[in-house]
Amino acid sequence: MYENIDSLYNLLVHFFGGKEPLQKYKAGTTLFSERDCVENIYIIQKGSVAIGRVHLRGKEFILKILNQKEIVVEYQIFNSSSHYHFSAKALTDCELLVISREQFEEFINNDPFAMTAIVSWLSTRYLKAQMKCQDLIMNGKKGGLYSILIRLANSYGVDTEDGILIDLPLTHQELANLTYGTREVIQRSLKELRDMDVISYDQQKFTIKDLTYLRQEVDCQNCGFEICGLN
Repeated sequence: MYENIDSLYNLLVHFFGGKEPLQKYKAGTTLFSERDCVENIYIIQKGSVAIGRVHLRGKEFILKILNQKEIVVEYQIFNSSSHYHFSAKALTDCELLVISREQFEEFINNDPFAMTAIVSWLSTRYLKAQMKCQDLIMNGKKGGLYSILIRLANSYGVDTEDGILIDLPLTHQELANLTYGTREVIQRSLKELRDMDVISYDQQKFTIKDLTYLRQEVDCQNCGFEICGLN
């Protein structure tokens, strides 16, 4: 039944794609908020979704950015009283396949292919989280920024004559939210990189001109794209 379908995303689209209509969300729309009771999981067909939270003092932190062919599952699976641990907001206009938690968990529980796929998916997410923590702890705010730029290049990079264009509009504040730093610190670090001709910035899009420099500065372990991404 599932020949040539080896990822959780593909399994879910294959099973639910013809049963549930695509729903459209405008940029800035909140899909769910931290502590909301879990109702749905979301499959991104088009657009980008930011996962994060707002600190008690009002500072926003973006944990990750998910794009097309990603799944938004931000809760403890198979826990009937689960709440979302983070908030989700559409960064761009999005088209999402929305599946109820009950349908999702029933499918996972009853299909051995899906169970194997979700174990693989969760283990990859675990490694990604560990690597992000390592980068921030070992390299500080500046190294955290370099790490985020590398991950953005892996997730959104497009090769151009000038370097790797990160094809996702980001303000300095949004980049600060990704590192949990301040906009002023991020602006100074970005200016240093521009002065060294490591990056350029135009119309809210970054181009990385010297990826090797960033990798050397954070002692990059050259992980595969499936590990070293912003998702």
